[in-house]
Amino acid sequence: MAQEMLAEEIPGVAERERVRRTSGRLRRPAGAVLAGLLLAAAFPPIGWWPLALVAAGMIILVVRERPWRAAAGLGMLFGLAFCFPLFEGLRPVGDDAWVALSVFEALYFALLGPGLALATRLPGWPVWTAALWVAEEFVRGRVPFGGFPWGRLAFSQTASPLTGYAPLGGAPLVSFVTALAGGLLAAAVLALWRRRRGAAAGAVKVVALALTGIVVLGLVGSLVPRPTGGRAVTVAVIQGNVPRSGLDFLGQREAVLDNHARETHRLAAEVRAGKVARPDVVIWPENSSDLDPYADDQARGVIDAAVRDIGVPVLVGAVVDTGDGQHVENRGIVWSPSTGPGAYYVKRHPLPFGEYIPIFRGLLQKVITRFDRVGEFVKGRWRGSLQLGPVKIGDVICFEVAYDEIVRDVADDPLLVVQTNNATFGRTGLPQQQFAMSRLRAVEHGRTMVVASTSGISGIIAPDGRVLDQSQEFTPDIQVERVPLRWSRTLADHLGAVPEWVLAFLGFTAAAVAVCRTRMSRGI
Repeated sequence: MAQEMLAEEIPGVAERERVRRTSGRLRRPAGAVLAGLLLAAAFPPIGWWPLALVAAGMIILVVRERPWRAAAGLGMLFGLAFCFPLFEGLRPVGDDAWVALSVFEALYFALLGPGLALATRLPGWPVWTAALWVAEEFVRGRVPFGGFPWGRLAFSQTASPLTGYAPLGGAPLVSFVTALAGGLLAAAVLALWRRRRGAAAGAVKVVALALTGIVVLGLVGSLVPRPTGGRAVTVAVIQGNVPRSGLDFLGQREAVLDNHARETHRLAAEVRAGKVARPDVVIWPENSSDLDPYADDQARGVIDAAVRDIGVPVLVGAVVDTGDGQHVENRGIVWSPSTGPGAYYVKRHPLPFGEYIPIFRGLLQKVITRFDRVGEFVKGRWRGSLQLGPVKIGDVICFEVAYDEIVRDVADDPLLVVQTNNATFGRTGLPQQQFAMSRLRAVEHGRTMVVASTSGISGIIAPDGRVLDQSQEFTPDIQVERVPLRWSRTLADHLGAVPEWVLAFLGFTAAAVAVCRTRMSRGI
């Protein structure tokens, strides 16, 4: 009180005091925004993976000791600062889609904020905050409409010392150790801030030792022998390209199909000329034929001619009418040079509001005219395990690669394939983010991962995550590589979803215990 009276009596002091209080109030919101931006920079296209650790620790410091409403607001700011740059690739679809998805996904971080604030009140809180992060990703990857797991911490660590945790416990374990490392950094900062020299020095040593252990264990995990056994096959990937990027590619169906057929004919000519090895199988991307080859004789003829020219089975991505005039399927079709189309996989997780409208279709079409272009893709019922000539492949389509269970379902097959179409999102960060996910999946399951995209990024990834070949965007490309087949399973394959469920349960339990302790301390 005396200080306030003195401030009013001395010119300039009152103003400086108001500035100090204002800056104090803004410090935490600014920290939340900065943490979100740093986390976004940990993902492609920037891809500075250490920033994920810094961001995870920073948001803990920001929300620590805050009441739940304030922590929720800070978590929301963090989520907005993270999601807007991360989903910037949606802008070609429409700024409204970009804003809507970013704001919606940020709501999960608004829930994470109070959880982190509560967990920091518990002994050993870096462990519990890391488990809470996995719990948040657990919910975000499932709710609503099957969830949207894009932007998981694990997907920022596809080429870091922490990648080695993927074959041990899958993507959830990678997210956990990333958040744990961030929590330990936050603990070190707090110990130094308190300036109790002896205690701070001891705490920093413990934290430094723990962080070193995390990195060393990750490196050890990367040295664990990958699944072995089996022969090698020669795989060819065709990237035919599209005439134009953005939503306009939807009106270029004949041109897109012709492009992929032309590149396949070019591959066949190079094989005959002895320039490249003859492939055992060829992979075309999702939407390489948006013309139904079962109903369109011309499209079927174009595909048949290309497949017969190369003379080996081709996995063709096609949109197929279900016959009722209302629904279609997104298929990966095994196309034989002698018998034509055979076994196929139907995409199990169509994109909500992109491949089907889950709710209020009639109303939304009146408000958002581009929804007139959105078909009603039906969901496939069976996993994408297909016999493609001499090799059994596990096929996933487009952003299904982000879902643990869908990839895990086909991880027993010796070769994994991702068919994708990124033409709408070309020259944004989304194709690079998706390719990074494929790299993590290759390491997680110890399998060669083949990525085929209409316009890029296509690539062939070794079981240890090394990129053997990678295309540029919006250029026709042919990739031919001799790759190993693997049948044995990683520890992550054996454990399945157990690590995620256990870690998520620990996170929810920690939050519940913290709530109970807080209520008891207040005598409620």
